[in-house]
Amino acid sequence: MTIAPDDARRDARLYQVMRDFVSSMDDTLPGKFEITKEGIVHDMMSPARPHELTVLRVRKRLEEVLPEDLVAHTGTPDVEDAPEGIMRHPDVMVIAEADMEGEGSFDPRTLLAAIEVVSHSNPDNDWVSKMRDYPLLRVPVYVIFDPRTASGAVLSDIHPTPTGPRYATRKDFVYGEDITIGEWTVSTSGLPQYT
Repeated sequence: MTIAPDDARRDARLYQVMRDFVSSMDDTLPGKFEITKEGIVHDMMSPARPHELTVLRVRKRLEEVLPEDLVAHTGTPDVEDAPEGIMRHPDVMVIAEADMEGEGSFDPRTLLAAIEVVSHSNPDNDWVSKMRDYPLLRVPVYVIFDPRTASGAVLSDIHPTPTGPRYATRKDFVYGEDITIGEWTVSTSGLPQYT
């Protein structure tokens, strides 16, 4: 699809309006705001304990195998590509510590992997929207942990398609198996499930 200059300016203005709104809501409303190609996503529910425990265990397991200059980061800021009109906040990001320096959002091209734990209240955000957005952001590996089903997937190998870049390789797993995220292997045993 070709975007004329007027369309590009309009898209940039719309993104800035959404970005300003999200920034103004940070401490006002509960939950997490993200910006996708379709608009603003608001996950109103605070993460459940199984979600947060999964994030913690995955982060700790990754940090045991990552080289010293890489981290499994679970905090802020967001990952943002304003020209694409996307701002996401992965549950865990594998990134070089040096790439965390500076101000503002992280450049998505510095991420080595984005890891998400499926929300009980909005699973399509992880399984559909982020599966589309992360290859657009050029994040080379996207991993989904789904406590609803005790399973997940590792997606990699971005390739062009008529509808935009997509992951070409998908390796499904069930909890209890070892998985490879980029160059690093971690266990998925002992991860909690939603009840």
